[in-house]
Amino acid sequence: MDEQRQAESTFMDQRTTVERKSDRELVVTRFFDAPARLVFEAWTKPELFMRWWAPKSSGVPLFSCDMDVRTGGGYRVAFGHDAENTMEFFGKYLEVIPNARLVWTNEESPDAALTTVTFEDKGDRTLLTLHERYPNKEALDEAISGMECTPAQFDQLEELLATLKA
Repeated sequence: MDEQRQAESTFMDQRTTVERKSDRELVVTRFFDAPARLVFEAWTKPELFMRWWAPKSSGVPLFSCDMDVRTGGGYRVAFGHDAENTMEFFGKYLEVIPNARLVWTNEESPDAALTTVTFEDKGDRTLLTLHERYPNKEALDEAISGMECTPAQFDQLEELLATLKA
């Protein structure tokens, strides 16, 4: 991928970096002011996940969240205002290493990504790296436009973590 295209497909805010690494790979990084244990809990406990995952600016809340966070377990999240009008995302966990790593499938579409999230403990902070690998370039092209909400999601996660640390 040439430098011009690489620059066009990368964006960041002050704390979150979203970068297209190849025609099929996207990597998001951010430091959180909380230990990896708390960040991992926010990703794996439905009652916490529901408090930060859906960007408030979208106006579409996370309606439900079911998670069986273990290797071979599954998840299902639904966005919408009621049960009749939801958009669902679902898949299974391929790898779960507490406080360190999650790998899951996204099975709602044949063009969905394989997602890996790592939680690297840096003392009182955590470096979170989210890596998505898409089946083809077109799938990533379509998905990357939706990644602009990721900094807002991560801001909401940061706010939640501050309350959990207190």
